[in-house]
Amino acid sequence: MQDTLISIVTPVYKAEKYILETIQSVQNQTYKNFEMILVDDCSPDNSAEIIKEIASTDQRIKYIKLKKNSGAAVARNKGIETAQGRYIAFLDSDDKWYSTKLEKQIGFMKQNNIAFSYTKFELINNDGTLRKKAADLPKKLNYYGLLKNTAIACSTVILDRKIIGDFRMPLVRKGQDTATWLKILRDIDYAYLLNETLNQYRAVDGSLSSNKVQAIKRTWNTYRNLEKLPLPLAVYFLSRSLINAFLRRV
Repeated sequence: MQDTLISIVTPVYKAEKYILETIQSVQNQTYKNFEMILVDDCSPDNSAEIIKEIASTDQRIKYIKLKKNSGAAVARNKGIETAQGRYIAFLDSDDKWYSTKLEKQIGFMKQNNIAFSYTKFELINNDGTLRKKAADLPKKLNYYGLLKNTAIACSTVILDRKIIGDFRMPLVRKGQDTATWLKILRDIDYAYLLNETLNQYRAVDGSLSSNKVQAIKRTWNTYRNLEKLPLPLAVYFLSRSLINAFLRRV
């Protein structure tokens, strides 16, 4: 495990429209000691060709292809298994980072001995134009706080494996990121917010994340089937999370 290396894990499926922008946002980072592991989940488009061309001129960009389409959790876990860095960051294949994201977030974590950090994010449209400015987020979240406020976006997270240890995402098709944060927060006190907007989350029309009904089902499945919450507690925490999600959008 290389002590200053950040391993960025990106699952790839039908990403040809945005993957170049995503990779370039990583290459443009002011923090240069990173590897970007792009895991091709048997994408049927030209994503692989785009990635391989960039990787041929930048050894920090690494391409892996799964043997069969298996979903984001399997792809992310393959990236985590391959990662050489002490720090694990996640970036979805249609999202982007501001150029100072890694430098500022790693500095924040080192200065404060933080194992789990996240940042604010703004929403952009398919064409990259601003859709919504970043909402205010809780300064820190523990296990129960996250159950009440699922405010941690996957592409904003950095984890320190030297503190939290090795980990994998649950093998579910939907909501594996929040389930992972909950699992980690059983063993550490808090995840901490770096209170800056350093990420652009693309609200792609028709995506799972843009479908509010699917999002509710995904959260319910996490609470009941993964966290094994009793029915009354699951209803309570889901209600609180929906209220907080609404408040972030008004």
